[in-house]
Amino acid sequence: MKRCWWCGDDPLYVKYHDEEWGKPVRDDNRLFEKICLEGFQAGLSWLTILRKRENFRRAFANFDIDTVARFRARDVTRLLKDEGIIRHRGKIESTINNAQRAIELRHQEGSVAEYIWRWQPPRASRPRRITREVLMTLATTPESTALSKDLRKRGWTFVGPTTVYAFMQAMGLVNDHVDDCSFK
Repeated sequence: MKRCWWCGDDPLYVKYHDEEWGKPVRDDNRLFEKICLEGFQAGLSWLTILRKRENFRRAFANFDIDTVARFRARDVTRLLKDEGIIRHRGKIESTINNAQRAIELRHQEGSVAEYIWRWQPPRASRPRRITREVLMTLATTPESTALSKDLRKRGWTFVGPTTVYAFMQAMGLVNDHVDDCSFK
C-alpha cells in the first residue's frame, strides 16, 4: 500500500494518515480541535502534537467549544502546569479566545462547519497533479490566506495562512494526498 511520504513509518503517524488526514470533517468541535492543535503545532512537528493529542483532549475538555469558552485564569494556570501538553501561555490563551470566537461564529454563521466549508477552494484552482514537489510549494493558498485574514478580523489568534492551510488539508477541504497514494 502506497502512502504520502510525510507519514513515514511511525505507527501513530501512519494511522493518522490512513484514517483521518484529508477526510472531510463537518463537526464543529472536531474542526475547533484541529485548528487549535494546528496553532499549538506552530514551530513544532505535527507528530509531536499527535503524540500529545489525547492529553490535549483531556486538558481542553475534548475541545468542547462551550466548555473551553468558559475557561478562566485558574484554567490557564492549571494548563501551564500540565506536562502532557505544550505549555505555551499564548497558545493556551488563544485556544480559550478562539472558543469564545467560535461561539460568536456559530451565532453569526449557523455553525463553524458552515463557515469553514465556504472557504473550500474550487476544484479548478487546485493543481492537476499532486506530487511531493507540488506539495512542497503549497504552504499557503489564496483561500487559506483569505480564511486566515477573515478569522483574524473576527478576533481569532494563531491562525496564520500556513496554519490554516495545514488545517484545510487535514480536514478535507483540499485533497492533498499525492497522486500515487492509495488514500487519494
